[in-house]
Formats: sequence, structure tokens, C-alpha cells
Amino acid sequence: MVIYGLFFYAFAALLVISSITLITVRSPVHSVLWLIFAFFNTAGLFVLLDAEFLAMIIVIVYVGAVAVLFLFVVMMLNINIVKLKEGFNKNLPICILIALILLVDIILIVTKSSEAGNIVLSLPVKDFVGLTNTHAIASVLYTRFMPIFIISGLILFVAMISAIILTHRQRQNVRRQMADKQISRSVKQSISIVKVEVGKGVNG
Repeated sequence: MVIYGLFFYAFAALLVISSITLITVRSPVHSVLWLIFAFFNTAGLFVLLDAEFLAMIIVIVYVGAVAVLFLFVVMMLNINIVKLKEGFNKNLPICILIALILLVDIILIVTKSSEAGNIVLSLPVKDFVGLTNTHAIASVLYTRFMPIFIISGLILFVAMISAIILTHRQRQNVRRQMADKQISRSVKQSISIVKVEVGKGVNG
């Protein structure tokens, strides 16, 4: 239990430090790197809680896909830091208000939980005795909650298509891909066979 407590406080302290640092650093790239570090510490906390499935999802999905995608986008885009700071200073009172509300919520939850004792919220596990967390979650997700799982997938699919449509708009001085013209062109329009004489080049 002593080792468990040490690991818990270590992961929790690193998570708090990385969370504060990712919103205070100036460089967006460094902010994303601290976000990845925060995800790893969160996964460590889930491992300590015997929730290895959630830890795996955080590492694979959030670190391996979302955070890395954020990193590539930040590195490729030319972000105007001065403009972002202007927006941050403008919305700072609202951010402080929301942070205070969340802090009060956390304090109330901790105090009420300590007054009521150790409360463990869990689903009945009569049918999942001897199964791992991943097997138990899959048994419920792909049976009882299968329609909701499919609907959520369709919603994400529609959101992805909508994002593509909104970003794939006509812009000035930007060449747009014409897929219909590329597919409908003939061989003569695509390939030009030129006979080159020895000692002479090809004039483009």
C-alpha cells in the first residue's frame, strides 16, 4: 500500500504540474508536448485503479492519435501567438469564473465524499466474475448498448464529413483538385510520347 500511495501521489503531482504548464507556456508545440505528458500520467492513474482498458485507450487514442495530430497541425500551421494572446486576455474573466466554479464543485465533491465515507460506484458484476475489464466492457458495449454505440459512430462520421466540407472551400490563389476532370480524362490527354534525338534535349 505504501508503494501504491507513492505512485499515486507521483502521478497526481506530475499530472497537476503538466496541466498547469501546458496552459502557461508560450510555445504551442511545447503546450502539446505537455498535454501528451499529462495523458501519460492520467493513464498511470487508471492503471493504479485497475482500469487498464481506460489507460490503454488514453495511450492509443489520445496520445497516439489526437495529441500527435495536434502536434502536427501546430507545427504545420503558422499560428499568430500575439493574436491568440489578445483573445486570451479578452476572455480571461470568463475563464477565471469557470475555473472557480469547477474548483468549488471539486471541493464539494471531496468534502461530501469524505463525510459519507468511501463510496464505490459500480455496476452489478454477477455475470462478469472472472473476466477482465476489457472483456466485461466489450460484453456490455456490444450487446446492451450496441444501438447507442452505432448512433455515436454515425454522429462522429457526420461530424467528420461536415468538417471536410467546411474546410474544403474555394479560395483565391489556391489550386483546387478537380477529381471529375482527372477521372474522365483520356490516355491522350494524360500521356505524351516524345521521340528524343540523340544529343538533343526535350523542350518543355
